[in-house]
Amino acid sequence: MHITTIALLLSIVGLLSSFAFVGIIPSIIAFVLNIYCFGKEKSINTVRALAISFVGIILPLIMYFSSYGLGLPYEKKEGLKKIPQILYDNYTRLGFDMTGMLKVKAEDVPDEPSEEISEDVYFVSEGVAHDESGYKVSREEEIEEEALNVEMPEKKTSKVTERFGEDSIFESIDSLTESEKVSPDLYQKAPSDDDMPSYGGLPVGTLILGQYFREDDHNCNPVLVLKNQTGEAYRYECKFTARDEEGNELAVSEKTVEVVKNGMPFVFEGRFDKSELNGQLPAMYEFLISKRNPYEKDLYDEVAVYSEIVDNSAYVVADNHSDCRAKVDSYVLFFDGEELVDCIWMIPGNSGEVSIEPGSSAAIRGDSYYKFDRIETYYTAYEAVGE
Repeated sequence: MHITTIALLLSIVGLLSSFAFVGIIPSIIAFVLNIYCFGKEKSINTVRALAISFVGIILPLIMYFSSYGLGLPYEKKEGLKKIPQILYDNYTRLGFDMTGMLKVKAEDVPDEPSEEISEDVYFVSEGVAHDESGYKVSREEEIEEEALNVEMPEKKTSKVTERFGEDSIFESIDSLTESEKVSPDLYQKAPSDDDMPSYGGLPVGTLILGQYFREDDHNCNPVLVLKNQTGEAYRYECKFTARDEEGNELAVSEKTVEVVKNGMPFVFEGRFDKSELNGQLPAMYEFLISKRNPYEKDLYDEVAVYSEIVDNSAYVVADNHSDCRAKVDSYVLFFDGEELVDCIWMIPGNSGEVSIEPGSSAAIRGDSYYKFDRIETYYTAYEAVGE
């Protein structure tokens, strides 16, 4: 086959594939061949092939600039990868319905949502985690990167108590009495929690990193570990609904996380009193999560938080490096192996009840009644107003 014909065919293939953005590479190859052919034979055929290959190069560049401008690719609110994001932006502007790129499979969507849902929500069932393209993600890899994961220390020494003094911990919650403070090896092992069926809706760009269900004598608690990948900071609200085997509503638990920085994990814990459930576990629960612009100023980058295990206790310390009073909402998840045995909401403070003065530190301690070997700590930090 003559090289001019090969260059023409490659130009056409490159142009057609350029509508899916990926045609820029064959178009560049064809453009080089066409320049060579034009040097050998100045004819209308070589000019046509040269023009086709040139358009095949220009089209993907126009599509890129239309999506990202002159800058490098960045995370957008749709949560798509680079090439899918370019296709979504360009074809949406041309009037095509590209919302199918943002949604999960139809079988993951509840048949009868309990509330009117906006188009900015996608659905998951059984707590399956997805990345931006809908593929499963490894919860362990995500949490190791984002959470403060602390294992049980061998020696019972505490940097926290060395720094603040044993009697200067500002607040202690769920504290055990002196007679209850025994060796961690003697703690009662938490009862195994049932695998609780669940489903729910999340805003696009919000991912599930982990999902748990725990119970004790008085409460049962669904726990979600999420990650904000929307590209912006948001206030999140969650409505948990416990249901019986027929899908009837038993109880509702509503929670709010005031502000979550983009790229950061956070926790929602539903709390259902067993007295509201007639002393029994629900057959399933659902969650509906929404986001809106935050009311408070995010201080995540200006507040340093770390946690430490001492005996049966988890200490959380927050250093406020900002010039305003800060509030830190932290969740400490206690694990025995891979099983969640306890979850405590801890708010370190040294000003009033729940805030930290500028340039100062605060610490808080929480105790677990069950045997555990590690903790994971998640937190948000924002300006304390109205106190």
